[in-house]
Order: sequence, then structure tokens, then C-alpha cells
Amino acid sequence: MEQARQQRIHGLLLLIVAAVFVWSVIRPASYAVWALEVTPALIGLVIIIALYRRFRLTTMSYAIIVMLAILMLIGGHYIYSKVPFFNWIKDAFHFERNHYDRFGHFLKGAFAIVLREIVLRKTPLSRGSWLFTIVTSMSLAIAALYEIIEWLVSIISKGGRASKDFLGTQGDIWDTQWDMLCTLIGTIVALLLLSRWHDRQLARLDQPHS
Repeated sequence: MEQARQQRIHGLLLLIVAAVFVWSVIRPASYAVWALEVTPALIGLVIIIALYRRFRLTTMSYAIIVMLAILMLIGGHYIYSKVPFFNWIKDAFHFERNHYDRFGHFLKGAFAIVLREIVLRKTPLSRGSWLFTIVTSMSLAIAALYEIIEWLVSIISKGGRASKDFLGTQGDIWDTQWDMLCTLIGTIVALLLLSRWHDRQLARLDQPHS
């Protein structure tokens, strides 16, 4: 019964992200930027779906993956630096930039929970300070890799309009450092707030299904 309930929840999460994908692909601000922003999310979703029967994650991990996919689909549709709600926040609070990308990098720190699950289930490493440190390092490494990919795209495209929108620095020379700092903060917050809840879900995975 519990397994069937979880499968229904996972199916609902998939339907939600599929609906957002359909909305996202309809008349985005730029199809070139949309492709650059959304491709990593689509690759991740394909991998998760392909591995569903062989390596099923907790519902928390799937919810985080769907949240991050939706985040990228919204950013791809509008362009991160032009997401309307964050433009309103920018105007209302007199910010110098649209902060959707910073918000996104903070939320991407939650992917640390997925990394935590993989490490706990696939390695001998146990819970404790080393797990926290290693997962945090992995999260930062992924954040840095993403920044390197953005840089390479800019070089390959020779600084075209799409690559500039993809980079989304909005004139801030420290944008890369801010992005990685936001991911670090998001990672620490996610691990501190969600680890116990995550452990309870992991414990249910080990119980025999009825």
C-alpha cells in the first residue's frame, strides 16, 4: 500500500513538471536561451526516469528534483534576468538587478539532499560531520562546474546575445562568486533543516513493502 501511494505521488510530480515543460516551450523569450537553460533539466529528468525501477529515490529527493526542473523551465521561458515577479521585486525594493538567478542558486543547494541520499545508499559513509562535509563539497563542485559550462558556452558562441542572457551576470563582475555562495548557503540550510526528515524517508525505503 505504501509503495503504491508513493508511486502515485511520483506520477503526480512527473505530470506537474511535464505541464510546466509544455508551458515553458510555448513562445519563450528566446528559443536559444531556452535550450541552454532547459537542457540540463531535461537530461537529469531522463536519467531519473530511466533509473526509476533500478534505483528509486525517496519522495523528498524527487520533489527537490522537480522543483529545480521547474525553476529552470521558468528561467528558460522568461530568461533568468527578466522573470516578471522578480522584476516587480526589483522595482518595489529598488534593487539594482533581478535576483531570480540568485534565488535559483540558493534553491539549487537543496540538491544536496539528493547527493546525500546517493552517498548514504551507495557508499559505506555513515551519518555525521564527514557526510555533511563531503556532500557540501559535492554540491559546491557541481555549482562550480555549472559556472564553467556557462563560461565555455560564452567562449564558444563568442559572446553572442544568447550566451550573454545565459550567463545573466547583469553587469556584476562577481556574479559567479555570488552564485556559488548562494548555492553554499542553500546547501547548508537544506542539510540542517531536511536531514532528519530525509532519514525517516530513507528508513521507510528499507522496510519490506506490503
